[in-house]
Amino acid sequence: MGKTAFMFPGQGAQYVGMGKDFYEQIPVCKEIFELAGKASGLDVAALCFEENEQINITEYTQIAMLAAEVAMLKAIEEKGIKPDVTAGLSLGEYGALAASGVMSPEDVFRIVRKRGIYMQEAVPQGGAMVAVLGLDTAVIEKICEETPGMVTIANYNCPGQIVITGEEGAAQAAVEKLTAAGAKRCVPLKVSGPFHSPLLTGAGEKLAKELEDVEIHEIQIPYLANVTADYVTDQTQVKSLLEKQVSSSVKWQQTVERMIADGVDTFVEIGPGKTLSGFMRKINKEMKVYNVEKVEDLEKLNVLL
Repeated sequence: MGKTAFMFPGQGAQYVGMGKDFYEQIPVCKEIFELAGKASGLDVAALCFEENEQINITEYTQIAMLAAEVAMLKAIEEKGIKPDVTAGLSLGEYGALAASGVMSPEDVFRIVRKRGIYMQEAVPQGGAMVAVLGLDTAVIEKICEETPGMVTIANYNCPGQIVITGEEGAAQAAVEKLTAAGAKRCVPLKVSGPFHSPLLTGAGEKLAKELEDVEIHEIQIPYLANVTADYVTDQTQVKSLLEKQVSSSVKWQQTVERMIADGVDTFVEIGPGKTLSGFMRKINKEMKVYNVEKVEDLEKLNVLL
């Protein structure tokens, strides 16, 4: 019998109303939203459910997304479904931390609130992120290395989709070279900064200070880190990996491939949208993939009981 992985998406999939049915229908989910509000000092339920512009601003997006993800996770756990392994993309790694038992939900929310603030504050003028479609990874890496200024890979999402990040001028120069090299499309992303680039190193250092007071628990469910695309086997590594994650490439494709190599054949995406499910079709379309973002989606998971 194969293994099951829970996976959690990152920023970009958020929308007003995410998780509202869980909040209204499942008591433990309402408790999670309230806990997120208490830990962050924000009205997280209002942020998620009521029309507002803050939901798309990094310092608010992150706590809102994570509250919805952890609430949905708790609803799944109440059904008696546990994963064999877990991972998340960028912000989603904190959902994986909650699923693995490494951090308490309260600490996860508190740290992610700070993470969002520090990342927003660290954004320099003129940063950019661009999705590069239909070009070999090695070619993209080489062009980034050869382009003057700061431009590097932010996300290895799936075959045919790599995100570059860095200074606006350097990113634009790289885009011209990538287009000439045969990229099908280069799509500027609507983000507020060059995330997962060395330009965010300072945000990671501030986050490290916040993490000093966080209790790291024994890893109950194996999880993989974005920075290494490998299992975290030593809980003393958790904090340094989270610090590096802010300014390092997210190795999502490699993470998924590692899980598949380890016998995972069923993936459950927990959270708004179907971004990771879409990546999965390009990484390995033979995998069974379920998405949970509405209460009725929980019924799909009965096959896992």
